[in-house]
Amino acid sequence: MYNHQVNLRVRYSHTDRMGYCYYGNYAQFYEIGRVEALRNLGFNYKKMEDDGILLPVIDFSIKYLSPAFYDDMLSVKTLIKELPTARIKFEYETFNESGEKLNFGTTTLVFINKQTNKPTKCPKELTEKLKLYI
Repeated sequence: MYNHQVNLRVRYSHTDRMGYCYYGNYAQFYEIGRVEALRNLGFNYKKMEDDGILLPVIDFSIKYLSPAFYDDMLSVKTLIKELPTARIKFEYETFNESGEKLNFGTTTLVFINKQTNKPTKCPKELTEKLKLYI
């Protein structure tokens, strides 16, 4: 299993009238987690797109346990538990500074050939990097 953690702070613009971090922001927080997890592996998301492979989200799921608030420092843990094929699944856990788990979720993304707009295999470079952990 491969895992990576990224920290981010809840900004005022992330909150709703109740002072909670608005639920829709977690999709962006998960995106930050997965892009940084891949970057930490030495795999550049932008380069992959420039090379003709897109990676759209086809499934997003989240379970909320407790809210985050303005100025909270959050840790988003991103996990990859299985080698990708034409799809890659990411799992996430978000914690506050006290270590309380606030939510957990998953995203599934599919590798798409930019020219044909059809699914394609995961780039070999990424598979090789993940084999060191999975």
